[in-house]
Formats: sequence, C-alpha cells, structure tokens
Amino acid sequence: MGENRRLAAVVALAQGMAAAHTPRESWRAAALGACRALEGSFAALSVWERECGRLRVLANVGDRAAGEEEFPEAETYPVHQFPEITEFLHERWASGGEPDAWVETAGEPGAWVETAEGAAAGRPGYSHRRVDALRRRGRGCCVVAPIVQHGRAWGELYVARAAGVPVFDRADADFATVLAAVASAGLAQTERLEEARRLAFTDPLTGLANRRAVDVRLEEAIERHRADGSAVSLVVCDLNGLKRVNDTLGHAVGDRLLERFGSVLSLCGAMVPGGLAARLGGDEFCLLAVGAPVDEVVKAAEELCRRAAELELGEGVACGVASTQDAVGPVRSARRLFRLADAAQYRAKALRSDRPVVAGREGPGDPVVRLADAPSPAPADPAERRRFRGRRPQERRR
Repeated sequence: MGENRRLAAVVALAQGMAAAHTPRESWRAAALGACRALEGSFAALSVWERECGRLRVLANVGDRAAGEEEFPEAETYPVHQFPEITEFLHERWASGGEPDAWVETAGEPGAWVETAEGAAAGRPGYSHRRVDALRRRGRGCCVVAPIVQHGRAWGELYVARAAGVPVFDRADADFATVLAAVASAGLAQTERLEEARRLAFTDPLTGLANRRAVDVRLEEAIERHRADGSAVSLVVCDLNGLKRVNDTLGHAVGDRLLERFGSVLSLCGAMVPGGLAARLGGDEFCLLAVGAPVDEVVKAAEELCRRAAELELGEGVACGVASTQDAVGPVRSARRLFRLADAAQYRAKALRSDRPVVAGREGPGDPVVRLADAPSPAPADPAERRRFRGRRPQERRR
C-alpha cells in the first residue's frame, strides 16, 4: 500500500472514531477502520481485563466465522494462553520502548512459525493458540497490535487475512502500530465522553440515577405510552427521619442512611424488569418502570416500605405510586404522572402509612387524583409548597 493510501486510511480511521457516539460504535469503528487500512478480511478489538487475567473481545468485524458475534457477550481468553503478549510487552517496556505489532502466519500444520517478536529477539516461536485459531477459521495470517493508554496495556487490535492471499510483512506490522495509536486516542475520547455522560446522569452520593436522568427517561416513556399504550409507572418516596438524623448525629451519618436506602431501592427496583432507581434530591427518591404490570411495581414498592422500616436510624419511608394502568384519567405528560405519584406520596406521609398509597385505587373521587388535579397556587406555608415541587422537569429538588 502506498504512503498516500496509508495516510488516507489513518484519516478514515480517525474520522470513523470521531463520529462514534457510544462505546460499541467506537469499538466497531476501531476494528473496521484497521481492517480496511490493512486490507484484512477480519478484525477484532479486545480489552485486557487485568483483574481477571483475560482478554475480552469487544467487537468482531469483517468475515466472521461460526460463533464469532459482532459484539460478543462472553468471548474471553485467559492471557496465559497467549504468553507472547505479556512476555513481549514486559520485555519491550522494561527496555523503555513502546510495544510494536507483530505478525503470525498459519503455515503448514505442525510447522514452526516465526513471529515478529521472536525474530527481533533472535528466537523463533510458535503461538499454538493463535495459529490453531487461524487454521480453524480459514485464515492465513494475522497482525496483533497492542493498544496502550496511560503507559499501560489496554488491549489489542487484531487483523487477519484469509488463507491464500499475501501474508502481512514487517511494514504492515509497523503500520498496525500506528493504527493502534490512533485507535487508542479515539477509545480514550469515547471513555471520557461516556464518563461525562455518566456523571451528568448519576447521583454522586448513592450512585443511583439523578433527577436529570429521570426527566429524560420519563419524557421518553410518556411518548411511548401515547404511541402504543405502554404502561408507565412511577414510585415517589420520601425517606422519613433524615432531618432528625442530620440534626442529632451529623450529616455524615445522614449520608450513610441515604446510601443504605439507595441500596434498598436499587434492590427492590431489580424486582421490576427495566426499572430505573433514582435519587431526586435530598431525602426524595423514585422508581420508574416502563412496560411492567402495575401490580409488579406495587409489589416492589411494598417490599421497599418493608425493608426501609428495618433500616437502622431511619423511620421508614412514605411511598406513593402512580401508573397509566390505574383509574387516574388520561396521562398525556410526564408532569401529570409526577403530580399523581407525588400526591400519593404526600397522602402516604399524611396518613403515616407503612404501605404505598396507589393513585386511583379508592374509586370515584379518589383523593389522590383530586389532589393531583387541583389547582396549585403558591401557598405561603413551605410545607404545603413542598407537595409538588418535583412536578416540573425544569425544577430541581434540593
């Protein structure tokens, strides 16, 4: 491949990774860009999971063999099966150099195969696992390029060619090293963006979703409900006793109570497929469920009340539930469902109920529905103003 074509291939790889918006898109762009640049028939991107001592395949592209999925869930390989990786990286980094790519060829069955690393060290080597895999999948050679981030091995870029076509040479390996560096920069950028997104939608104390995440997900859920009638249910709850704990034992103890309740909410939320557990702010939390039958959501809310009552230092939880499946009238906006759930929670607190109050289940004239649908002037009493302070997406609970 000429220099101009290789430069164009590097630019195409960088552009492909810059256009990726999710980790999967970034993984695929890295593997596909490298495969095209090296005129391969297949490519894979793998990450080195140090804590597990294994390579985990993130993406397979090109001519995939049987069993090779584009985004495999459980394709992993113990690193000790590929001693050339750790040995090569250790020796190269120990001498202060950067890790280069190496080439392996299938050759004939039973033949010794000289890898680039072995040639550099003056010792031919035979990589049984890789060579066997090449033959088994009808491939004639591969080039393996380590991906490095922050001075440490992050993973590898693997590109193969079919049997019967020219094998990779040293120049291809050098080019693969350049491609791996470009891919590394793109992957690092994607990880930074993903972390920024995570922080923007995560409550830092409990690790649950935050109000912003709920607003986005609830708006999407209501749109889906209007389109196809999907059930949308919302549980809003107030953790009782937090102010007393903060005033008497300090905010550090109060924070631990919030964290423990967050764990309980996460556990109960797991009872509902696809449930989103969130902290809205202060002592207020919620659970959003889309598509699940409302009775399953109510059951999860009942379990939440039971477990919250057993928390040390706390005084239980006031819990309200609202669902498009109950007799609450049309729900055409996220705001109305929030008002209903908030009103149910307010009634549970007023009644000191140890069970969730469900909007629309007290027949005609249901007090929760009447409260939610009543005009809401701005009362002077802060306790009254607090009732629906979470009803508008643009407002933030404190």
